[in-house]
Amino acid sequence: MPINVREGTLGAILYNSRIISEADITAALEEQQRSSSRFGEALVSLGIVTQEDIDWALSNQLDIPYIRLKQEMIDPEALSLLPPHLCRIHQLIPLIRAGDELSIAIADPLNKEAVTAAAEASGCRINLSVALIREINEMLDLCYGLPREDLLGFSSGLLSPEQLSSINADSSGQQLINSLLAYSIQHQLTSFSFRPLEDLISISGRSGATSHELGQLTHEHYAGLCTLLRKAAGLLPSGETSQSGCLFFQYHEREICFQVLLLQGANGDYLTIRQHISATIPAKLDLLQLPDFQKQQFRRLATRRQGMILFASRSLQERCRFMDLMLEELDTDGQSVLILGKEPGRMNKRFPRIPLAGSEAARGRLIMDSLEHGPDILVIEDGTALESFTAAGRAAMRGKLVLVGMDIRGTRNLCDHLIRFRQRNAFLTPFLSGIVSFKGIQLLCPSCRQAATIAQQELLGLQMQPPPAELYHATGCPQCNYTGVSERIFLTNCICFDRELHARFDAASDGSSFIAGLNADGYRGIKAEGEVLLKAGAVSPEEFIAAVIQ
Repeated sequence: MPINVREGTLGAILYNSRIISEADITAALEEQQRSSSRFGEALVSLGIVTQEDIDWALSNQLDIPYIRLKQEMIDPEALSLLPPHLCRIHQLIPLIRAGDELSIAIADPLNKEAVTAAAEASGCRINLSVALIREINEMLDLCYGLPREDLLGFSSGLLSPEQLSSINADSSGQQLINSLLAYSIQHQLTSFSFRPLEDLISISGRSGATSHELGQLTHEHYAGLCTLLRKAAGLLPSGETSQSGCLFFQYHEREICFQVLLLQGANGDYLTIRQHISATIPAKLDLLQLPDFQKQQFRRLATRRQGMILFASRSLQERCRFMDLMLEELDTDGQSVLILGKEPGRMNKRFPRIPLAGSEAARGRLIMDSLEHGPDILVIEDGTALESFTAAGRAAMRGKLVLVGMDIRGTRNLCDHLIRFRQRNAFLTPFLSGIVSFKGIQLLCPSCRQAATIAQQELLGLQMQPPPAELYHATGCPQCNYTGVSERIFLTNCICFDRELHARFDAASDGSSFIAGLNADGYRGIKAEGEVLLKAGAVSPEEFIAAVIQ
């Protein structure tokens, strides 16, 4: 089996059927990356196979019937069990119902998401047959009627009839995307989301803690709109249940970056789009805008010679750069340092790197195997899962200094995670040397900052008594590319554990109680520094809630 295909995938099935070679797989993967197409579509477009070749191989290897569709094979009662948009999204069509079983013809029988969606929508167990995409689409048009190509199906009470007419005339969805991006800039939205429901797509906007509806979209053209956004943001066409990427939008002759977040749902992609202001993490701690207290804590951690130091953030790149800052501060002369993962260790110092294994069990074994090579310092890109974390803890127990990335947002969430692991005897608290947790926060542009009045609900969301006397928004101007943001900085919690903190942590029932005890003793962390910025008018209340409270 070629190393670049997984068992059970289309590539593996075609290779095992001797329809394609390893060279064909490599060519198709390159075409897939270039064109953002599916693997099978890439093979067909390159002329390596025909669609009939693919369908025959799937049918033969998976022991699923391969049929040539005709209209008389389709029972109208079965058609009523699945909505047209679901069938078009997943390229399938109902054939016949027998008791609690529904037989369907599908172009891709490996698409588990499609089978699950059909089962949930129909309430039946699903039996599969394989059919040509072309014949499925023909039968969908015959049985359900042609999709409305002349109208996108978008409605909104916020836009003028002229704007709606222009948006709906473009069935690709590009005009709708452009209009929503411009609207989010003009109205200072934190984000907006496409939320697929069974009968429609709800489009909502979020400003701070408040959400409101922007409009609705029918399902007919939503799959095409999602494909458009996937390509624009550099996301894979399918396969990953959650992805993120960036797209760029021209507004008033300025290029503005938006982050696109995707979750695969039963009725289509759940998409959230928000403005993205990047923050550069310098290669020296002194150049990072941290309060003196947090810098002192960070440097205290850099004097440790054993134990685990955890780096928590949902951003892989950002938490790895903070791990790199720690490596820069550590005295590594005469020390053997080993990097496990692809991202850490990319600043000034260079160390040997070992790729992390795919499965969690394999990652745990790799961490333990690496100890046989005698490292003094072990850097683990991701130790969030139980197997990896337990192995990292064992490394610390053997006297190693272990820097561990954690795919967790916020100190409280990290502490809750650790307490659950402690309760499962996954690690011993005395070997926890420290925690570095951070959140990015966007500062208002001083050129367009204005005093603002916010609703009582948002004041309560600030969780400050009393709330600040004055609060500010930014309207957007040429100096900030109409984003209302001047820069993005980091708020940080650096916590050095000693005997007293170990005892407190062991006694804590959850993360909130542990952090409350720290704050009561005068610890100044993310929330305290965020409140200083809010009171100074440097951040908006919406950004404070999103970055600090939530």
